[in-house]
Amino acid sequence: MVAMTKIALITGASRGLGAAIAEELAATHHVVAVGKTTGALEELDDRIQAKGGQATLAPMDISVEAAMQQLCRSIYDRWSKVDLWVHAAIHAAPLAPAGHIGPKDFDKSVLTNVTSTARLIGYISPLLGEDGRAVFFDDPKGGNPFFGSYGATKAAQIALARSWQEENKRTGPAVAILTPQPMPTATRARFHPGEPRDGLATPASEAKRLLPEILGST
Repeated sequence: MVAMTKIALITGASRGLGAAIAEELAATHHVVAVGKTTGALEELDDRIQAKGGQATLAPMDISVEAAMQQLCRSIYDRWSKVDLWVHAAIHAAPLAPAGHIGPKDFDKSVLTNVTSTARLIGYISPLLGEDGRAVFFDDPKGGNPFFGSYGATKAAQIALARSWQEENKRTGPAVAILTPQPMPTATRARFHPGEPRDGLATPASEAKRLLPEILGST
């Protein structure tokens, strides 16, 4: 009997930790890689194929509701399920004093980090079923000076994930909330320009370290 293909959906797979996790998961899963940058997704696909894995690229913006509906419908039509959802997509608004936050950046932060996460939970939960697993990444900046947009919306995203986690304790899908070590990603560079990279973990090393928790095999 042929084993069914395991499907890993990675939102925010273009670069950074999301891309590194996609590469790790490709050893055991067919990866559906979602990101806004087509070129970066194609480079990820090349790396996955070079290691013998397979990926389906979905160059989409998670804040576009119709695109996410289409994505989930396509996944259902092709595989009828998702075994693992890793949500690494985030909007990092520029640092600013609370009284000077740009309204466009704040609205985009709310849309990407909070509203889109809530929508995706609703769309992906039926695909995960009782046996699937969802993974979120905490980055506690709430209350830090100048982190108003990012800190508030990231905290709201994790609050959503924690509520979903508690609601699913008896029925599934399982929900994990992990905290990566600082990495030299584009998001961190935006917050810490000119920061020396020595001593920071690489996305690849963090993907390897977190993989057992991502898979729920700890």
